Amino acid sequence: MIMAFKTLRELYLHSITTYRGRLASSMFGGESLTYAAFAERVDTVAELLRGAGLNAGDKVALLSNNMPNWAVCYFAVVTSGLVVVPILPDFSGPELDMIIRHADAKALLVSDRLFGKVSKETIDRLNIVIRTKNLGVISQHCSLQGSFAEPKETDIAAIIYTSGTTSTPKGVMLTHGNLATQLMMDFDLFPIYKEDIFLSILPLSHTYECSLGMLYPFSAGASVVYLDKLPTASSLMPALKQVQPTVMLSVPLVIEKIYRSQVLNRMTRNRLLKKLYGWAPFRRWIHRTAGARLLKIFGGRLRFFGIGGAKLDGATEQFLQEARFPYAIGYGLTETAPLLAGAIPGKTRLGSTGPILKGVKARLENVNPVSGEGEIVVLSPSTMKEYYKNPEATADVFTSDGWFRTKDLGYFDAEGYLYIKGRLGNMIVGPSGENIYPEEIENVINSHFLVTDSIVKQEKGKLIALVHFNREELERKYYDLKENLAARMEEIKADVLKYVNSKVGKFSHITAVEEQQKEFEKTPTHKIKRFLYIKSSNKHNRKQRT
Repeated sequence: MIMAFKTLRELYLHSITTYRGRLASSMFGGESLTYAAFAERVDTVAELLRGAGLNAGDKVALLSNNMPNWAVCYFAVVTSGLVVVPILPDFSGPELDMIIRHADAKALLVSDRLFGKVSKETIDRLNIVIRTKNLGVISQHCSLQGSFAEPKETDIAAIIYTSGTTSTPKGVMLTHGNLATQLMMDFDLFPIYKEDIFLSILPLSHTYECSLGMLYPFSAGASVVYLDKLPTASSLMPALKQVQPTVMLSVPLVIEKIYRSQVLNRMTRNRLLKKLYGWAPFRRWIHRTAGARLLKIFGGRLRFFGIGGAKLDGATEQFLQEARFPYAIGYGLTETAPLLAGAIPGKTRLGSTGPILKGVKARLENVNPVSGEGEIVVLSPSTMKEYYKNPEATADVFTSDGWFRTKDLGYFDAEGYLYIKGRLGNMIVGPSGENIYPEEIENVINSHFLVTDSIVKQEKGKLIALVHFNREELERKYYDLKENLAARMEEIKADVLKYVNSKVGKFSHITAVEEQQKEFEKTPTHKIKRFLYIKSSNKHNRKQRT
């Protein structure tokens, strides 16, 4: 049982005292830090910040790829009464400058790989810039002695800028209490122990990985191994074999790629296998066999494979269930630090995010009397205080009685399992007034082995699918027709259209497939910037909803 902490400083002091000799974190193929050595580095960073004139409440930007020193820098900031501003590494240079300026950051903790993205003008405005690789000072423009303070539960610990698919980034202000309470809710859902080993493959600047993949194991004395590369097969397989993790967190894309390449493609390469795969007993046998092999590939000790950040493809989830793979599903937002609902291995249900967490209250607003679907509104002790310097956006997401509007549409089944249908702002109203959720159609489109990404939009009352095809898979399938692949595109698009319409309800039928030749532009969290591809007519249609 982990202790009930009120602040991240309390959490930190408990762990560095209780687990001093245990391994806190390491880089795969690189350095390792015990909790005691970790604490020494935290003191080093804190003193550098104090010596650059920073005072309690000042903001410190953290822009770095994953490494043990990322966590060191994070704790050095929050335990000193300062406010950490973790920034996603995929923001552009101008976006980084804007965020650092908007956050009023006085210091920057930055990795070598990302330092070049920040402008000289921004660097020159900062009191100090510290290199995360070796904690050396890159530049310093102030040498006054600052003053720190022990943070309180209601003090801001972090400001996290969301990447947003329809607007400029907003700074989510999370208190020490928000983050500390989240850990207790995580433990109630799925306990971890000091013997657990995490393999971290997602950016720590994302709240999902920071809270569940860094703060949570630190609170329990567990160990985290960081993989400083994209989780491709070539980088992931050696790490899994050597680390043999017991816990991992992932986004759907990682496991979906494994399913499509290792299972689906093999079962659809010829007509006989494809037919057999459509027979439930054979499919379940194949999935069970593949699941045993997959678990071995993951090191053989995995007991929790958390999936969050986006909706998991239905076919992939069916595979995971039938394979008896220890996957878990979670739902949350940056604004809720992040988890709101979850289902642990053995308790998952196809298409559901699981029940609402203990300590969280939820209700549906503006419920459709026919479907039972409505906007999910929550009251959680982990909900943000507000958006930084943005009272209009803050007012927009809180109800008059203080509940947080997720702007996600969903419903609960009789046993309290939550099912997400889509984003409120993305919903399309059909010609007969029916609610159509483009994300659900896109999940079906993306499950086609020739498709990489898609967007469903409405034009003149018709649903159109804008599809980015997997060119590598196209050329493999039509290797003898590379010169004339363009001539086959109409046939390929017709096949995708038939495939999709056979799997969705009649109101969700698409009428055309259009090829998006370039990759879709995406946010730093790899969500498509829908506003770039959806015409204003869609927004008009949504406003007509009653």
